[in-house]
Amino acid sequence: MKLRNLTIVAAGALLLSGCTAAESEPVSDDNSDNRDMTIAVFNGWDEGIAASELWKAVLEEEGYDVELEYADPAPVFVGLAAGDYDVNFDIWLPNTHKSYLETYGDEIVDLGAWNVESKNTIAVNADAPIDSLAELADNADLFGDRIVGIEAGAGLTEIVGDSVIPTYGLDDMEFVTSSMPAMLAELSAATAAGENIAVTLAEPHWAYREFPLKNLEDPEGALGGTEGIHSYSSTDFADEFPQAAEWIGDFEMDLEMLYSLEGAMFIDYEGSDYGPVVADWIAENREYVDGLTS
Repeated sequence: MKLRNLTIVAAGALLLSGCTAAESEPVSDDNSDNRDMTIAVFNGWDEGIAASELWKAVLEEEGYDVELEYADPAPVFVGLAAGDYDVNFDIWLPNTHKSYLETYGDEIVDLGAWNVESKNTIAVNADAPIDSLAELADNADLFGDRIVGIEAGAGLTEIVGDSVIPTYGLDDMEFVTSSMPAMLAELSAATAAGENIAVTLAEPHWAYREFPLKNLEDPEGALGGTEGIHSYSSTDFADEFPQAAEWIGDFEMDLEMLYSLEGAMFIDYEGSDYGPVVADWIAENREYVDGLTS
């Protein structure tokens, strides 16, 4: 099993270098958008990484200069609100990023949902002896009395801590938070050893195709229902990038197409330079990609 190396951007990455978008020249004579764009990408959120890499390639084909800046969710929301970042493709609503929207919602702009089939999950190995979160407390010892989570600041982590654990009486289990790569490393190790493991996860994610997993049923609805993955921008994005704002606002990608892109980037490929991989995927899905800017 391979696990990607993520580029972690230091806190100073919020301060953009060089020309600001307002100072850049237009993309072309028939496109008045500013040329330079910065896309904020959540560390470890692979669906957002895939969408961001795709749009970087698409926009660069159209003449933009696009930079991807990786950060955790909290600084991304701060940066979008301050105008240091132009756009982010990975804000989950109505539940996962609810608390961030309560704080920053008036200072950022919803460009629309590009996928409405997503959900938060607690996943276990496919041959685990339980099928529901309602069974987990009584069988906690089979899972080492642990739920392996992701980043402490993630919306999913907040939902599990504030809703799932008290709803299903899981307070005696250790809720481990670290990072998405660390969780995937534990999942990989447990799978190789044939051991039971319970992890926080979300669909879509390429892990469902890489590892034998099943989602525990959530009869009380503690994880929330179906989520939409939204693109959000700074408040002046539509003024500085009116054409790109229209394209991104119309962006749609179903789970099958997203899994195809994630598979090419994170399963079939073992490096971290996604440009050539995305270029090959675009060539194989030209009709879909051309439709993003038609």
